[in-house]
Formats: sequence, structure tokens, C-alpha cells
Amino acid sequence: MHKLVIAEKPSVGMALANVIGAKKRHDGYMEGGGYIVSWCFGHLAELASADTYDERYAKWRYDDLPIVPQKWEYLIKADKSGQFELLRELMHRNDVTEIINACDAGREGELIFRTVYYLAGCTKTMKRLWISSMEDEAIRRGFADLRPGSEYDGLYQSALCRSKADWLVGINATRLFSILYHRKLNVGRVVSPTLSLIVQRECEIDAFKPEPFYTVHLDCVGFEAVSERIIGKSEAEAIRQACENQSVTVKSVERKEKSEKAPLLFDLTTLQRTANRSLGYTAQQTLDYLQSLYEKKLCTYPRNDSRYLTDDMVSTIPELVRISADICRTEQPVTLNTGIICNSAKVTDHHAIVPTISAGTADVSVLPTGEREILRLVSRQLLCAVSDPFRYEETIVTLDCGGHEFTVKGKTVLANGWKAYVEQEQNDKLLPDLKENAVIPVKAASVKEGFTTPPSHFTEDSVLHAMETAGAKDMPEDSERKGLGTPATRAAILEKLVANGFIERKKSKKSAHLIPTHAAFSLITVLPEQLQSPLLTAEWEYRLKQIERGELNADDFISDITDMISDLTANYQAVKGAEVLFPSGRDVIGKCPRCGSDVTESTKGFFCENTSCRFGMWRDNKFFKVKHITLTKKQAAEMLKNGRVFVRGLYSEKTGKTYDAWMVLDDNGECVRYRIEFDRENDR
Repeated sequence: MHKLVIAEKPSVGMALANVIGAKKRHDGYMEGGGYIVSWCFGHLAELASADTYDERYAKWRYDDLPIVPQKWEYLIKADKSGQFELLRELMHRNDVTEIINACDAGREGELIFRTVYYLAGCTKTMKRLWISSMEDEAIRRGFADLRPGSEYDGLYQSALCRSKADWLVGINATRLFSILYHRKLNVGRVVSPTLSLIVQRECEIDAFKPEPFYTVHLDCVGFEAVSERIIGKSEAEAIRQACENQSVTVKSVERKEKSEKAPLLFDLTTLQRTANRSLGYTAQQTLDYLQSLYEKKLCTYPRNDSRYLTDDMVSTIPELVRISADICRTEQPVTLNTGIICNSAKVTDHHAIVPTISAGTADVSVLPTGEREILRLVSRQLLCAVSDPFRYEETIVTLDCGGHEFTVKGKTVLANGWKAYVEQEQNDKLLPDLKENAVIPVKAASVKEGFTTPPSHFTEDSVLHAMETAGAKDMPEDSERKGLGTPATRAAILEKLVANGFIERKKSKKSAHLIPTHAAFSLITVLPEQLQSPLLTAEWEYRLKQIERGELNADDFISDITDMISDLTANYQAVKGAEVLFPSGRDVIGKCPRCGSDVTESTKGFFCENTSCRFGMWRDNKFFKVKHITLTKKQAAEMLKNGRVFVRGLYSEKTGKTYDAWMVLDDNGECVRYRIEFDRENDR
């Protein structure tokens, strides 16, 4: 008898097979030790396209919306059908008694496995392998502690709802706006609010008007004192003159010892932000490098949202710290504060990202550059997290000169603590020993002009933070954090926006600014609030989490999404004048006789760019077929300009001969017709 193990991808399946003794190779699976190990290739089956439900949906028509499947169907990709058939055959083998879900331990991994399991018609006992590391020992422990598949029914329902909601919004909203505005406009449940964040930030930058301000600087012996910001230049100049060749009196000297706690360990989003800030990697690059490290047994599971380790990992931390120090080629912390990074209550599906024990015996130098740098970031973060706080003394000195107040600040490091592992800017100011009531001469006084600065362009670092916290400020303090997408999906969301031409990456030093394109501004201009609101979409993510925990019925969630889409398709009206927002880029041949907008050429004829006008001159018009002619671009342009065009070689059905005449454009405001005139033929 055998147990069938199904992994998410071949590389993971091979690693599992090697540990549990399935060493005999077959076509598409491994066998041995009482196990059969096979794999999916990511999503073998996905929700079917709209035309699967009705062939008329192959064409995008407004009258067909909304498209809401009564019974959801799936499509198996042609290049993956062979593997699906193999898995179905293995599931139904008489000697297979149990199916073990070994796909990635997260929402999408659960969906990948369950979809194949149910499509194959399998009813055999289902177990779940849930591990956070691909190390041999972690795999052995996971197989020794397999969980009933039913414990993850909520996770599957959450994943299924996510998939269906994305289908409903993506299919219907994309078709609706593409039809109304005559250009493909990708709209999504999460991508649209994310795009809205980026567009809104760019609007704030464009609307910003820098305002000048002034500060007076006093050059004293050993330090420089600065005034508060002053709005008027003349006022600043008057203060400068009053302080010129004078002395300052020390009013107060305040010294405070401060400390900064060590940072927590990395979750995926924090690592992606750090890698973007320090290395210039995109969120997707960081995830790809980390996934590879996970499969090479060098890092723990990547798609996580926790920054703590479980309590039972305390004993392994000293060894992980030693390994991290070796990877970073540095010394270990003198003391290890292991207690502050271990808290099982704050660990959800997976603990924070840390190097594995296996990383201690790996040759890091042979890793690809990206993987090596990410492994070092993860290792460095562990060294920081267990280190002592960074301690320093801050000194604030207040001075008076002619009745005007000035300040100077100094900073003295007392203990580097965790900052010994990070690069620090050398901008600490050491002040001379200043005493209260001391009088110090002013060597020189000057006025410096500054300007208020606009908000910064989004980088992947800052937009990931914005996505993570979207909606949080509008929620009660004790509510669970909401956000756009999940740690596992945010990178793909950004990549989709780039691929669809809505944002561009423009290099700036180490990272790149995310700049919305003209198409992005246009789309957000016409999208209703419900599709671009971060708060609403964050609420959807929160409800998916409720479904996972069994606190919300999945059908109720999908019903709400369906109602929203039905209302949108029934009541949304195209924005008037939107043709200026979505220029087609086609050649303009003239002006529309109805509304005055541009008429452009397309494959089927010549049409008004104003979406609400509907004026068009079709090439396959019956009139042209009868006359045995084809409407040319030159003829259409002349008719738009003069109302008529002289045409040679018109066919006569009565005589079977050809003749020359004027073809007149006859548009009554609702439909376009053509007629023949002979009265001006001799004028040619």
C-alpha cells in the first residue's frame, strides 16, 4: 500500500522524495518507502474563461454583462493536461490509500491541490503536510505530524473565494470599461486600488507648490546654531543683522540618554522593502530569489506575514546566529536576546524568515548574486534582532542672541548594539562642553533659503508599505490589520500594472520610482470609487481571512461581490468627453458631422472617437457591395470634408455596366446612408 504525496512543483517533489525514501524514478513521479511522490506545475487547472459558459461571450458585448457563472467550471491547460491525467490515475490506483497535500503551505498552495483533488473525483483520505523549511529534518518532522486535510477547509474556501472574486471583477469590469472606452482597460479587485494609490500620490506631487522659508545660522566657536524656520526673507535678514558681531548666551543644556530597540525579523513584505531600498531589487525579484533559497534549503518559507519565531525555536537560535555571522563574515553579538524574537502567539501560518541550519554548510560564494545578497540580508536581520539596543546621548542646547532663540543639537553614541551590523551615516555632531549662562561670540551670521518639499514618488519600498497599511487608519485600533493583497501577491500586482502599461519604473539611484502612465490617470478618472477604494478592497481581504477562520460564510462573500458587479454593469454611465482620455492612436481622417470629434480609421471602417456618438462609415456597407467598390481612406476623408466624393466605376445592377457619379454622405443623426447624384458630374 502507498501514500500519494502531491507537491506544487517538481523540484519540491524531488526534495521530499529524497527524504522519505521514494528513490525509484518513473515518468512524472517517484516511488519507494511506501510513498508515491508526484507534483503539479503550479496551477494545473484554473477557472474557465467566459466563452466556456457560452460561445457568444467570445465577443465582448455590453448586453451580455454581467457574466456570472451559475456553476463554476475549470479549464486544464493543454501543456499541463498530461500531468493532470497522471495525478488522476495515481489517485485512483487501488494501492493508494491516502493523499498527502504537500503543496506550498499557504492559501494558493491549498487551492492548487484541492482543485486537482476535486477535479480528479478523488474521495480518499486527505492529509496536510505543513512545513516552514525544506531542510531534511523539517520534512521528517512534518511527515511525522501530518494534519487532517479538513483542518484546512477554511483556508481552501478563502482561496476559492479569492479566485472567484478576482474572476468576477476582472472579467466583468474589464469588459465593461473596455467596451465603453474602446480600448482594453484591465480592471481588477486589487490592481485597481493599488493603481489608485500611485495615481493619487502623483496628483499630490503635481499639485504641490513649493514655498520658501529661511533660517538664520550663527557660526560660533566649535558649533553652528540655527533659528526656527522664518517665512519672510526680510524678517530673517533683520535677525541676521541684529546678531552680526554679537554674542550668544546659553539658556539651557538638556541631555537625554535614548535607545532604539533592535528591529524584528523579516516577514516577506519587510524583506522586499529593505531589498528595494538597499539593493534596488523589485518585490518580484526578491520573492523569486527567496523562493529559490527556500527550495535549496537555505532559508525558511518565504510567503509569510509574521516577524517572530515560535517559542520552541529558542534552542536553535544560537546556532542560527553563528551561521548568520559566518554568512555575513562578521562577529556574533556578545549577548543573545533570544526571548524578544520568540512569541508563538504572534506567529500565524509561518514564522519569520531566517536562514536554515543547512545554510551553515553551504558554499554561499557560489550562489547567484541576487540569492547571495538576499541570504545576507536575512542573516544580518537575525544578528540585529538578537542584539542589544542602540544607545546614545542626545544634547539639545538652547541659545539667545538679541532676544532671538537658536538651537544646536549633538549626539554621542554610547553603545552601537544592533547598529553594529548596519551601515550608518557619519553625521553625529559632537558639541563642545557648553554650560548654562555661558557667553560665546558669534563669528558670522548668515541667512539660508530653503523650500518645502513635495511628497516623494512611490518606490516599491514605499508602495508596499502603503498596500500593507491601506485602510488601517479608518479601522478601530483593536481591529486586525487590513491591506491590499497579501504578502504573497503584492509583487505580482505591481508586475501586472507594469506589464499592462499602467506604471513605469524610472531609475533613481539604487531603486526606481513607480510613475503612472497617461493610461493610468485616464483609467482612474473614469473608475467609480467602489473599484478604486483601498478601504473597500482591504475590507475584502479581511473578510477572506474571516472565511479562513470559519467566521464568515463563503457564499455570502461571493454574493456581495456579485451584487456589486451587477449594480456596476447596470448603472455605470460612460464619462462624457472621455475620448480625450483614451486617444486611440489611429490616423485621423476628418471631423465627425454629428459631434465634431475626430474620425479615425480602423480595420472595419472609419469611426468617431467620441464613445457616445456612434457615427461610423463601415467598409462592408451593403451600398458599397452592390456598387462593387471599396470605400477608401481618401474617399472617406473627402466625404467628411465636403459631404460628397466623385467615384468612377460604379456598377449598375440594371445594365450590368459601370458609370461615374457623385457619392453623397447622407447622415440623419442615427444612421449613415449613401446616395448617388449626377447633377454635378460635368463640373469635374
